[in-house]
Amino acid sequence: MNSNPFPNPTRLIPGLLVVLLFAILAIPLSAQPATHPSPFYDVTQEITLSGTVSSVVAQASAGMIVGSHLLFATETGVVDASLGRWGLAGNGALAVVPGQPVEVTGVMKTLKGGEQVFIARTVKAGGRVYTIRNEHGIPVSPQARERASQKAAQKGGSL
Repeated sequence: MNSNPFPNPTRLIPGLLVVLLFAILAIPLSAQPATHPSPFYDVTQEITLSGTVSSVVAQASAGMIVGSHLLFATETGVVDASLGRWGLAGNGALAVVPGQPVEVTGVMKTLKGGEQVFIARTVKAGGRVYTIRNEHGIPVSPQARERASQKAAQKGGSL
């Protein structure tokens, strides 16, 4: 009589492999998580506002989103546009002065305290378009702007 409580390992391993294979095949590929728009920045909610630069804030003050800000006057009032950490930094950074007309594209958000901030994706000023964030709301770094301008130069275009 065999006193070994475990079944024959030569049959056990192939049996486990077959069960694992069936488990893998049973999970549908459509069970992968769907990609949804970022809850922070939804490009389908984008609007474009036109106005005149009131001031440029290099460092956010208390109660503001971290990073630089562009305050500009529209027909309905002053808008606080968040430029993020790199909006005013490096080559290709936004260069505007008070009194200059601008066209800012982005998404309006309401903060926890009820304050509204416009999350800027692009700023058009002085005949130039400055890319502040990509279509997912991620700030564009000075290095990314540099690479984009190099690619545009190679193609014979400009930003």
